[in-house]
Amino acid sequence: MTIIEKTAADMAKSYSEADIKLFCKELCLPDKNEIISILKDIQSLFFPSYFGKIDTSRSEIEYAEQLSSSIYYRIKKQIALAFTSKGTENSDEIARKAADEFISKLPQIHSLLIKDIHATFEGDPAASSKEEIIFSYPGFFAIFVYRVAHLLYLSRVPFVPRIMTEYAHGLTGIDINPGATIGEYFFIDHGTGIVIGETTIIGNHVKLYQGVTLGALSPRKGQILSGVKRHPTVCDDVTIYSGASILGGDTVIGQGAVIGGNSFITESVKEGSRVSVKKPEHIIK
Repeated sequence: MTIIEKTAADMAKSYSEADIKLFCKELCLPDKNEIISILKDIQSLFFPSYFGKIDTSRSEIEYAEQLSSSIYYRIKKQIALAFTSKGTENSDEIARKAADEFISKLPQIHSLLIKDIHATFEGDPAASSKEEIIFSYPGFFAIFVYRVAHLLYLSRVPFVPRIMTEYAHGLTGIDINPGATIGEYFFIDHGTGIVIGETTIIGNHVKLYQGVTLGALSPRKGQILSGVKRHPTVCDDVTIYSGASILGGDTVIGQGAVIGGNSFITESVKEGSRVSVKKPEHIIK
């Protein structure tokens, strides 16, 4: 037996011994590249002057109808594959209902994103225009992907929502779980290193800086904690500065609170509070 043949035999043995399906002709997973392509088309639907290919011979409604139709049938196929791979019965019918719900809610998501643009522009003096935010801000892109993925999460679609948010995570360094609940006028400044866990609840007019973690207090119990509220609640009008970690499902940051950089919080903070870390002593030699 050659070294290649031995390697192949060992790999085949590893496939068969694994407790997950690794070599199975019946396993039909969603197409990751197609899901990313659909995301880009949704971006074109929402912001055609920036990401779309506008044919001046068509009206606005004709443009939106053609692109919406393409998005609908393609996302329905990916949703059906996701449910089928989980062994769900009547996956085609479930996918149709989920796709109907998804496509019908896109105008609402678009309206939310316009509010997010306003929040970003008002909150960032470095923003030269709202157009610049749409076209180039990684924080806004991560929010866009999250809001689209969250629709599918609410319909309990497997795989697809996480594929979307991990795509944004890879591009921006911003990790927003599609299960998080995030209100209106959300603003991420700089953004790199932000983590927002699945059961996080964020109110309206909240501003996060880079390196903020809204996480679980102790993930060591793993799947036992699935479905349990394990990430914090952040109320309206809260600002959280860079490097702050806020952990735990019972932790509530009250309305209007300001959390200073590098704070480590595992208990609730009353509304209107100002939390800061004691200034470290500088030693200059």
